[in-house]
Amino acid sequence: MSWMSVITAGIITYITRFSMVTFVNGKMLNKKARLVLSYVPSTVFPAIIFPAVFFNDYGSFVEINDPKIFGIVAAIIIGFYSKNIIATILSGLLVYWFFIF
Repeated sequence: MSWMSVITAGIITYITRFSMVTFVNGKMLNKKARLVLSYVPSTVFPAIIFPAVFFNDYGSFVEINDPKIFGIVAAIIIGFYSKNIIATILSGLLVYWFFIF
């Protein structure tokens, strides 16, 4: 019973989010609304990443020698120079894995 409610909630969430992508025509929005909405991905992504990298399980800041810090620094440098999202993700992961293993 609980799995059925989780699956139902997931389907409902997917349909509501998918409907906004498919049924809202970009030409319906004025230029100002499109400009504001273009900043949403670059605003939401750091808000998701920052707590995962800089806070530990107890809510306090991690130390400077934490492997996550090295991984994010490598990803920022590679991303800045390569402008390639796959290279950025892989470099961050490889550096992080290097330090934890």
